[in-house]
Amino acid sequence: MPKSRRAQRVALTKTAKKTREHKSNYVDTVRSAIDSNDRLYLFSYENMRSNHFKDVRLHFRGGNAKDSMDDDEEGGGNGEGRLFLGKNKLLQIALGRSSEDEYSDNLHQLSKILSGSVGILCTSQTPKDVESYFANLAVEDFARAGQTAPQTVMLSQSQIETHPVSMVEQFRKLGLPVEVKNGRVAFVGGREEWEVCKEGKELSVEQCKILTHMGLKLAVFRIELVCRWEKEEGTVEEF
Repeated sequence: MPKSRRAQRVALTKTAKKTREHKSNYVDTVRSAIDSNDRLYLFSYENMRSNHFKDVRLHFRGGNAKDSMDDDEEGGGNGEGRLFLGKNKLLQIALGRSSEDEYSDNLHQLSKILSGSVGILCTSQTPKDVESYFANLAVEDFARAGQTAPQTVMLSQSQIETHPVSMVEQFRKLGLPVEVKNGRVAFVGGREEWEVCKEGKELSVEQCKILTHMGLKLAVFRIELVCRWEKEEGTVEEF
């Protein structure tokens, strides 16, 4: 049967795979940042939010930061601080996985523990400034589904009655036992409070939406420093 000449649908959502050249350029970019700065930090992160992480980039780069989560553009050999995350295997290659192929003295020690939700920071800022900055970095944000509730949250009548009665149906779909009483949103049966989530339990999509409607932020974006490598001495200090 002859092949149809009719127009074929093409998915515009497909993206090209990263080429070997792209990966090689990424490794070169990381190594260029190492060459241009005095020290390197390995860090872990919790409750990652791209908007908050962008502020961290701006702090260490002192200017133009991309919106993307991984700092993989070419260049960057101007001594500005650079952050990299999201490509652990390529970072391991850039640092070196053993003493034989490490890019600089003792960098393979960082490569050994470079796994999971981690990234690296190349900077010339003083250790005191860097470590003080991250010690004070804690930004509250709304929790996302799948996160473990850090505390038990109870909603009171006074919290829900401030919302318009037009939201009653929406609240009901989320599992809130509410009704309209005397022109206000109220709990069904005259109850005074209702448990949204329990400490230690996984949060559902509905619970997160309720918390957002009530303006309750249970997540905290943090970056914890794991260790520091000094280029001049080649030393590694764990925290």
